[in-house]
This record gives sequence, C-alpha cells and structure tokens, in this order.
Amino acid sequence: MIMKTVKGIEEFNQYFHQPTLHPYASVADLSRADLTLFEPLDFGMYCVVLMDEDFGELVLGGQPMRYRAGTIFSLRPGQVVSMNLDYTRKPRGWMLAFRPELMQNCGLGRDFYMFNFFQKDVFEALELSEAERGIILNSFANLYAELNTPQDYLSNHLIRLCIGHLLSYCKRFFERQFAQRASVDNSLKSRLDILIDNYLSSGLPAGQGQPTVAWCAEQFHLTPNYFGELVKRELQVTAHDYIQQKILTAAKSLLDTTTMSINDISEELGFAYPNHFTRMFRIQTGQTPLKYRKRAPQ
Repeated sequence: MIMKTVKGIEEFNQYFHQPTLHPYASVADLSRADLTLFEPLDFGMYCVVLMDEDFGELVLGGQPMRYRAGTIFSLRPGQVVSMNLDYTRKPRGWMLAFRPELMQNCGLGRDFYMFNFFQKDVFEALELSEAERGIILNSFANLYAELNTPQDYLSNHLIRLCIGHLLSYCKRFFERQFAQRASVDNSLKSRLDILIDNYLSSGLPAGQGQPTVAWCAEQFHLTPNYFGELVKRELQVTAHDYIQQKILTAAKSLLDTTTMSINDISEELGFAYPNHFTRMFRIQTGQTPLKYRKRAPQ
C-alpha cells in the first residue's frame, strides 16, 4: 500500500469532516475519522494520540506498536503510522496535530527541546493511570475549547500554552514510565546480566556472533536508541561498553578455569578473528590473554 503525506492542517481536518479553526493546529475526535486516516500516513506534523479503544493493530515505522485502551503515543514529521483495523470495534480517542511553524519565535519553540519523547523510536505506547488519563483528557478539552473560541490577539498565545501544557504532562508521564522500567523484575542490571550471561554460555556466539546493543534491545522489546538511553541512565555506562565488560568477564573466566586455546575462546565468545579478541583484551586489561592466563591461578 502506498504511503501518503498529509499536506497540512486543512487536509488533516478533512479526515475528520471538521472545519479548520487554526492554520497550524488542530484537535480531532478519532470516532469521527474517515477510515482512510488509518492507511499508511506521514502526517508531516507533530502529533499526540490518545487511544481510548483497542481497535486494531497499530503499526509505526513498519513495526507493530503495543498499546491498549487508555494509552498515548507521539509522532514526529517523517514517521509513518497505520492501523490494521478491527472492524468490530469503533475507533475512540483524541488526536492533536500541530505544524512546526506554530513554534517559531515563541516560548513553545524555545522549550521544545524538553519534549524529546518525539525523537524516541518507542514501540510501546505510554501507559496512563486513570488520574493521568483524566489530566490528558482535560488538556485535550482545554485546547479544543480554545480552538473553538472566536480568535482575538491572545488566541495564538493561549493555543501554544495549551499545547505546552499537554506536552509537559506527556513529558512527566513518559519520564515516569522510563524510570519504572529499570525496577521491573528487580532491576535492569539483573535482567541484562542474565540475558547476556545466558547467551555467552549457550554456545550461540560461535555461530551467531557477539550480543549487540540491537539484539539486547530486541529482547527487551525496545528500540536500540531507547534501550541505549535506558542503560546509560540507570547504569552510568553505554550499552556497548556494558556488553564489552560482560564479554571480558566471560573471557577471564574461560582463561582461569579451562585449558581452551586462545583461538577456541575467541570463537566461543563470537569474535570473527582471534586477533580481534586479543586486541580487545589488551585494551581492556593492559595485557594479552596469554599473559593473563600465565599470571592467573589455575
């Protein structure tokens, strides 16, 4: 199916059979949407979507996005989103769309760097508590009311304030979910340790290579960028460096407790060539694997 780009707010409003009340911003009720809205679209704008019903499979950037009723997600210009509709359920929810031009030479534009959730490729919608959902609905309602108020000299200012209010709460709730991830199943570190240790001891690296940041992120059902930020934030080290330290620990264990050759250990840990293993080991420890083995107790 061919992807379409929405040209602007007026075309956006046509999907909802509603008038254009502002050239750069709109709020729409998903229950009023033409079903063509759910075909692959690049809205070409920043969007915040509250899903108040599970009405099909949500696909973002070609990847399924997990969501359920009462969750929220964001879009940035260039992202393609679509729905594989469940026609037994009616779409319900709200959608904000605003063009980048709205943020020029104003406080919303100066503060927009704060709303970095737009730049995260996350494939799980933000879970909202009932209280949080109420706050988001109230924010949508305030913006909808302002857009429907006859315009005066304060209109643009108040519309930007309403959007900033909504985005600020989204920021708070995204940060809350981000922080909570680290404590699920005891801790991020323990989960990551088990994941990497099991892989390194499975024999799989010899045939499939070393664990990568992308592979680890996939096991956590996260994008590599989001996973990398989570590891950096919680463990104060990059995901790549953390994996390398786990590989080094495994290498030391094999050198200490087995009589495997350096070549065999290199293959066991997924190195393409033994000299790659030796170089990594020397950089990390200041000595070659062979010198380490001779100095280590057997």
